[in-house]
Amino acid sequence: MYTPEEFTEGKVLLIDKPLTWSSFQAVNKVKWALKKHLGLKKLKVGHAGTLDPLATGLLIICTGKFTKRISELQGMEKEYTGTFMLGGTTPSYDLETEVDQTFPTDHITEDLINEMLQQFIGEIDQKPPVFSAIKKDGKRLYEHARKGEEVEIASRKTTIYEFELTRIALPEIDFRVVCSKGTYIRSLAFDFGAALNSGAHLTALRRTKIGEFDVKDAISPNDFEDAVTPAE
Repeated sequence: MYTPEEFTEGKVLLIDKPLTWSSFQAVNKVKWALKKHLGLKKLKVGHAGTLDPLATGLLIICTGKFTKRISELQGMEKEYTGTFMLGGTTPSYDLETEVDQTFPTDHITEDLINEMLQQFIGEIDQKPPVFSAIKKDGKRLYEHARKGEEVEIASRKTTIYEFELTRIALPEIDFRVVCSKGTYIRSLAFDFGAALNSGAHLTALRRTKIGEFDVKDAISPNDFEDAVTPAE
Protein backbone atom coordinates (compact mmCIF):
# COMPACT_ATOMS: atom_id res chain seq x y z
CA MET A 1 0.00 0.00 0.00
CA TYR A 2 1.37 3.40 -0.99
CA THR A 3 1.67 6.28 1.48
CA PRO A 4 1.63 10.03 0.68
CA GLU A 5 5.12 10.35 2.21
CA GLU A 6 6.61 8.00 -0.40
CA PHE A 7 5.61 10.32 -3.23
CA THR A 8 6.67 13.46 -1.36
CA GLU A 9 10.11 12.01 -0.60
CA GLY A 10 10.37 11.09 -4.25
CA LYS A 11 9.46 8.27 -6.60
CA VAL A 12 10.42 7.36 -10.16
CA LEU A 13 7.28 6.02 -11.86
CA LEU A 14 7.44 4.00 -15.07
CA ILE A 15 4.33 4.71 -17.12
CA ASP A 16 3.40 3.01 -20.40
CA LYS A 17 1.89 5.95 -22.30
CA PRO A 18 -1.14 4.94 -24.38
CA LEU A 19 -1.60 5.87 -28.05
CA THR A 20 -3.10 9.38 -28.63
CA TRP A 21 -2.34 10.50 -25.05
CA SER A 22 0.01 13.46 -24.74
CA SER A 23 2.81 13.22 -22.18
CA PHE A 24 1.13 16.16 -20.40
CA GLN A 25 -2.11 14.14 -20.11
CA ALA A 26 -0.23 11.20 -18.58
CA VAL A 27 1.42 13.47 -15.98
CA ASN A 28 -1.94 15.07 -15.21
CA LYS A 29 -3.55 11.66 -14.72
CA VAL A 30 -0.85 10.75 -12.18
CA LYS A 31 -1.22 14.09 -10.36
CA TRP A 32 -5.00 13.79 -10.30
CA ALA A 33 -4.83 10.21 -8.93
CA LEU A 34 -2.40 11.25 -6.18
CA LYS A 35 -4.53 14.25 -5.25
CA LYS A 36 -7.81 12.31 -5.25
CA HIS A 37 -6.72 9.11 -3.52
CA LEU A 38 -3.80 10.22 -1.31
CA GLY A 39 -4.70 13.87 -0.71
CA LEU A 40 -1.47 15.22 -2.24
CA LYS A 41 -2.50 18.65 -3.50
CA LYS A 42 0.80 20.52 -3.89
CA LEU A 43 3.08 17.69 -5.00
CA LYS A 44 5.68 18.33 -7.70
CA VAL A 45 5.26 15.91 -10.62
CA GLY A 46 7.11 16.00 -13.95
CA HIS A 47 8.20 13.74 -16.80
CA ALA A 48 11.70 13.03 -18.11
CA GLY A 49 11.29 13.29 -21.87
CA THR A 50 8.24 13.92 -24.05
CA LEU A 51 6.59 11.25 -26.18
CA ASP A 52 4.44 12.38 -29.12
CA PRO A 53 0.71 11.53 -28.90
CA LEU A 54 1.13 9.05 -31.79
CA ALA A 55 3.91 7.21 -29.92
CA THR A 56 3.43 4.73 -27.10
CA GLY A 57 5.73 3.37 -24.45
CA LEU A 58 8.00 4.35 -21.62
CA LEU A 59 7.41 7.69 -19.95
CA ILE A 60 9.37 8.29 -16.75
CA ILE A 61 7.44 10.42 -14.26
CA CYS A 62 9.17 11.78 -11.13
CA THR A 63 7.45 12.98 -7.97
CA GLY A 64 8.46 15.12 -5.01
CA LYS A 65 12.19 15.48 -4.38
CA PHE A 66 12.99 13.16 -7.31
CA THR A 67 11.90 15.86 -9.78
CA LYS A 68 15.49 17.11 -9.32
CA ARG A 69 16.61 13.98 -11.21
CA ILE A 70 14.64 14.81 -14.37
CA SER A 71 17.53 16.38 -16.31
CA GLU A 72 19.77 13.40 -15.43
CA LEU A 73 17.14 10.94 -16.68
CA GLN A 74 16.52 12.98 -19.84
CA GLY A 75 20.20 12.64 -20.74
CA MET A 76 20.13 8.83 -20.82
CA GLU A 77 20.21 6.89 -24.08
CA LYS A 78 16.86 5.66 -25.36
CA GLU A 79 15.62 2.65 -27.29
CA TYR A 80 12.70 2.74 -29.73
CA THR A 81 10.94 0.27 -31.99
CA GLY A 82 8.61 1.17 -34.82
CA THR A 83 7.73 1.17 -38.51
CA PHE A 84 8.76 3.27 -41.51
CA MET A 85 6.46 3.40 -44.55
CA LEU A 86 8.42 3.92 -47.78
CA GLY A 87 7.13 5.73 -50.85
CA GLY A 88 5.62 8.85 -49.31
CA THR A 89 6.39 11.77 -47.00
CA THR A 90 4.20 13.89 -44.74
CA PRO A 91 4.88 17.43 -43.45
CA SER A 92 5.07 16.11 -39.86
CA TYR A 93 7.16 13.06 -40.90
CA ASP A 94 4.52 10.84 -39.25
CA LEU A 95 0.76 10.20 -39.40
CA GLU A 96 -0.22 13.50 -37.75
CA THR A 97 -0.50 14.95 -41.26
CA GLU A 98 -1.49 13.46 -44.64
CA VAL A 99 0.95 12.20 -47.28
CA ASP A 100 1.83 15.22 -49.46
CA GLN A 101 4.48 13.69 -51.75
CA THR A 102 4.89 10.21 -53.23
CA PHE A 103 8.06 8.59 -54.54
CA PRO A 104 9.03 5.45 -56.48
CA THR A 105 9.98 2.34 -54.52
CA ASP A 106 10.50 -0.19 -57.35
CA HIS A 107 14.28 0.25 -57.19
CA ILE A 108 14.48 -0.48 -53.44
CA THR A 109 15.92 -3.87 -52.50
CA GLU A 110 16.88 -5.42 -49.17
CA ASP A 111 20.55 -5.08 -50.16
CA LEU A 112 20.12 -1.34 -50.81
CA ILE A 113 18.27 -0.89 -47.51
CA ASN A 114 20.99 -2.69 -45.54
CA GLU A 115 23.71 -0.71 -47.34
CA MET A 116 22.04 2.64 -46.48
CA LEU A 117 21.56 1.55 -42.88
CA GLN A 118 25.29 1.86 -42.17
CA GLN A 119 25.43 5.61 -42.86
CA PHE A 120 22.97 6.27 -40.04
CA ILE A 121 25.04 4.60 -37.31
CA GLY A 122 27.30 6.83 -35.21
CA GLU A 123 27.17 10.63 -34.98
CA ILE A 124 24.84 12.13 -37.59
CA ASP A 125 23.45 15.55 -38.50
CA GLN A 126 19.69 15.72 -38.13
CA LYS A 127 17.09 18.44 -38.67
CA PRO A 128 14.18 18.30 -36.22
CA PRO A 129 10.72 18.06 -37.83
CA VAL A 130 8.95 21.37 -38.37
CA PHE A 131 6.05 19.80 -36.43
CA SER A 132 7.98 19.67 -33.14
CA ALA A 133 7.95 21.44 -29.77
CA ILE A 134 11.34 23.16 -30.23
CA LYS A 135 11.08 26.93 -29.82
CA LYS A 136 11.96 29.41 -32.58
CA ASP A 137 11.36 33.17 -32.18
CA GLY A 138 9.44 32.53 -28.96
CA LYS A 139 6.98 30.07 -30.53
CA ARG A 140 7.07 26.30 -30.85
CA LEU A 141 7.88 25.04 -34.33
CA TYR A 142 4.53 23.29 -34.71
CA GLU A 143 2.78 26.63 -34.12
CA HIS A 144 4.67 28.11 -37.08
CA ALA A 145 3.97 24.97 -39.15
CA ARG A 146 0.22 24.95 -38.49
CA LYS A 147 0.02 28.57 -39.66
CA GLY A 148 1.89 27.64 -42.86
CA GLU A 149 4.87 29.82 -41.93
CA GLU A 150 8.25 28.96 -43.42
CA VAL A 151 10.88 28.41 -40.72
CA GLU A 152 14.60 27.79 -41.17
CA ILE A 153 15.63 24.93 -38.90
CA ALA A 154 19.26 24.32 -38.03
CA SER A 155 20.57 20.76 -38.06
CA ARG A 156 21.98 19.31 -34.86
CA LYS A 157 24.33 16.49 -33.93
CA THR A 158 22.85 13.30 -32.56
CA THR A 159 24.17 9.78 -32.09
CA ILE A 160 22.68 6.49 -33.23
CA TYR A 161 24.33 3.72 -31.19
CA GLU A 162 22.37 0.83 -32.68
CA PHE A 163 20.06 0.66 -35.71
CA GLU A 164 18.68 -2.66 -36.85
CA LEU A 165 15.86 -3.66 -39.15
CA THR A 166 13.67 -6.33 -37.60
CA ARG A 167 11.28 -6.83 -40.55
CA ILE A 168 11.41 -5.81 -44.20
CA ALA A 169 8.04 -6.20 -45.91
CA LEU A 170 8.15 -3.43 -48.51
CA PRO A 171 6.89 -0.77 -48.42
CA GLU A 172 7.09 -1.26 -44.62
CA ILE A 173 10.25 -1.58 -42.56
CA ASP A 174 10.26 -2.37 -38.83
CA PHE A 175 13.25 -1.19 -36.81
CA ARG A 176 14.92 -0.97 -33.42
CA VAL A 177 17.05 2.09 -32.60
CA VAL A 178 19.21 2.99 -29.60
CA CYS A 179 20.05 6.69 -29.66
CA SER A 180 21.18 9.73 -27.70
CA LYS A 181 19.05 12.45 -26.15
CA GLY A 182 17.44 14.76 -28.69
CA THR A 183 17.13 12.26 -31.54
CA TYR A 184 13.96 12.54 -33.61
CA ILE A 185 12.91 9.14 -34.97
CA ARG A 186 10.51 10.94 -37.33
CA SER A 187 13.49 12.76 -38.86
CA LEU A 188 15.35 9.45 -39.07
CA ALA A 189 12.43 8.03 -41.10
CA PHE A 190 12.44 11.04 -43.43
CA ASP A 191 16.22 10.98 -43.93
CA PHE A 192 16.28 7.21 -44.42
CA GLY A 193 13.68 7.51 -47.19
CA ALA A 194 15.71 10.26 -48.87
CA ALA A 195 18.89 8.14 -48.69
CA LEU A 196 17.02 5.43 -50.61
CA ASN A 197 16.15 7.98 -53.35
CA SER A 198 12.54 7.72 -52.24
CA GLY A 199 10.56 9.01 -49.28
CA ALA A 200 9.44 7.62 -45.94
CA HIS A 201 7.40 8.52 -42.90
CA LEU A 202 6.91 7.05 -39.44
CA THR A 203 3.72 5.00 -38.97
CA ALA A 204 4.37 3.48 -35.53
CA LEU A 205 6.72 4.29 -32.64
CA ARG A 206 7.22 2.78 -29.20
CA ARG A 207 9.82 3.83 -26.62
CA THR A 208 11.04 0.64 -25.00
CA LYS A 209 13.93 1.80 -22.80
CA ILE A 210 15.45 4.89 -21.15
CA GLY A 211 18.85 3.98 -19.73
CA GLU A 212 18.29 0.84 -17.64
CA PHE A 213 14.56 1.50 -17.29
CA ASP A 214 12.41 -0.84 -19.42
CA VAL A 215 8.80 -0.48 -20.60
CA LYS A 216 8.27 -4.12 -19.52
CA ASP A 217 8.27 -2.76 -15.95
CA ALA A 218 5.85 0.08 -16.71
CA ILE A 219 2.10 0.34 -16.08
CA SER A 220 -0.66 2.30 -17.79
CA PRO A 221 -1.92 5.58 -16.26
CA ASN A 222 -5.22 3.86 -15.39
CA ASP A 223 -3.45 0.96 -13.70
CA PHE A 224 -1.41 3.50 -11.70
CA GLU A 225 -4.64 5.05 -10.44
CA ASP A 226 -5.88 1.60 -9.39
CA ALA A 227 -2.58 1.01 -7.57
CA VAL A 228 -2.88 4.15 -5.42
CA THR A 229 -6.60 3.74 -4.71
CA PRO A 230 -7.02 2.71 -1.05
CA ALA A 231 -8.75 -0.64 -0.52
CA GLU A 232 -12.38 -0.39 0.61
